[in-house]
Amino acid sequence: MKAVVLKAYGGPENLALETVPDPAPGPGEVLLRVRACALNHLDLWIRAGLPVAKPPFILGCDVAGEVAALGPGVTDVKVGARFAVHPGRSCGKCDACRSGRESDCPTYGIIGAYRGLTGGYAELLSVPVEHLLAMPDAMSFVDAAAAPLTFLTAWHMVVTLAELQAGETILIIGAGAGVATAAVQIAKACGARAIATSTSEDKLARAKTLGADAGILHPPEDLPRTVRKLTGGAMADVAFEHVGGTIFGEALKSLRRSGRLVTCGATAGHDAPVDLRYVFDRQLRILGAKMGNLAEMRRVWALIAAGRLAPVVDRTFPLAEAARAHEYLGGRGQFGKVVLTL
Repeated sequence: MKAVVLKAYGGPENLALETVPDPAPGPGEVLLRVRACALNHLDLWIRAGLPVAKPPFILGCDVAGEVAALGPGVTDVKVGARFAVHPGRSCGKCDACRSGRESDCPTYGIIGAYRGLTGGYAELLSVPVEHLLAMPDAMSFVDAAAAPLTFLTAWHMVVTLAELQAGETILIIGAGAGVATAAVQIAKACGARAIATSTSEDKLARAKTLGADAGILHPPEDLPRTVRKLTGGAMADVAFEHVGGTIFGEALKSLRRSGRLVTCGATAGHDAPVDLRYVFDRQLRILGAKMGNLAEMRRVWALIAAGRLAPVVDRTFPLAEAARAHEYLGGRGQFGKVVLTL
């Protein structure tokens, strides 16, 4: 099969289209013919040197395609059926897995982002049957690939961890990111008020088409002061943060007393200056998020399949142009997901 292989850590030039052996589905698996694979910032971090596996290996966490072959013991899936893929993998047996905390499993990994877990920058991928997400007939492969990781992460952050309630206000940082476009929609489905931030007026306008009730151009606007103005002094109940750096502290200062901040990323830097006196005096809660479990994935996928939540795709690139897609995503000009097509 053809696959884009990361040959060495470094720049996009280290991604090369090669011919590699076809994978073989094991017991309880199917062989999926990949039709689309969405990019994530995780791909860029790994390519740059995040040591999850020793190159060469194949990136790609978000996959959609059609079944090409069945592994031993698989009888209830048809060849040609269309599926997206739950990207997480865990042992299913440890205390963390049994209690629904699959991402705390000692063996937890994400396809294309962990040792031994080949990703979707390839024509074929072996997938456990229980991780298949059935696609409605009207859903495109591109839209299906754009949904799993971002919507699962956003759901885990907004619903499971932050426990956002109807009538509450959520501040969503970086409205152009795929995970933020998912968070806006999930927040509105919860009946909450969503305030989005961006450095782009255009992205704020597009966030409002997804349901955002207000937007903050940040910078140059002062984040806590503007949130105070928009909420009549009440401040935000929840801050949805995935950027890091100095913005992390500003998001904290935008919360009401006993407010909750959920975070899943650090695209602007992992060193985040925080005044701890502010945290304990206002009894703020800081919640770290890493993906979510299979039950959450199935729950949010049902809403996507029903059309109540919709992935946002900015641009597609053919598989052979994966390096150019990395450069584009790294430029942070996108609104929504960047997807490779096969």
